[in-house]
Amino acid sequence: MVERLKITPLVYKGNQVANRLPDITVMFNPESYTIAKSVTWSPPPSSGGGSGKTDRKVNAPTLTFGGGGSRQLTLELFFDITDANQRAGATPDVRNETNQIVALTRMVRGDQGHEEPPYVCEVAWGQAPNGSDFPFKGVITNLTQKFTLFAPDGRPLRANLNVTFLEFLPPEEDQRKTDPELTSHIVRRGDTLSRIAADVYSDPTRWRIIASANRLSDPRHLDGLIGKRLTIPKLP
Repeated sequence: MVERLKITPLVYKGNQVANRLPDITVMFNPESYTIAKSVTWSPPPSSGGGSGKTDRKVNAPTLTFGGGGSRQLTLELFFDITDANQRAGATPDVRNETNQIVALTRMVRGDQGHEEPPYVCEVAWGQAPNGSDFPFKGVITNLTQKFTLFAPDGRPLRANLNVTFLEFLPPEEDQRKTDPELTSHIVRRGDTLSRIAADVYSDPTRWRIIASANRLSDPRHLDGLIGKRLTIPKLP
């Protein structure tokens, strides 16, 4: 069975995550996708206040790292309901499918009735190594729809969507990745939380700290987490 790409709409409120819309499973997997990321490097300032000071002793000026930009995921999605038309003997509208993506670009009505920013989306597709492209969390920054086949009454039957997601890092997850006071551990076969606590804290009885930080429901069995990364918080 072919696993299809799935988009999960999420709402973040502090450290709480809610899902108010159903998952969106695409009709056809994309033939390709693009991941882009910018990284800033700056040359030293010149004496005149600009940049790019030259030095006759080197081939190029020494660069200073200025930080990394957010990743961008671009998907090209195809929607076609012509087969459904033939089976059902009706003439539905492909926008019933594509409008699920359009809804992710619009403001969300919150619990108190006020408008909130559009959904954060988690894009998942198959199995991937840690640190890979998927799952990708981001917000839609660009959506282009192109309708290419129409019924006699003008309703579109096929569409190509070009969707760009800009990476969104929840504050808690970003802190875990960048705070030098936090570290991590890749689960290996035979690991137990008490053994990990003994390695990192020199005290196997502190395993509950790791279990709480990673929201583990069964801390005694880690076989299903082999290859996953656990957060190891600093001791209070």
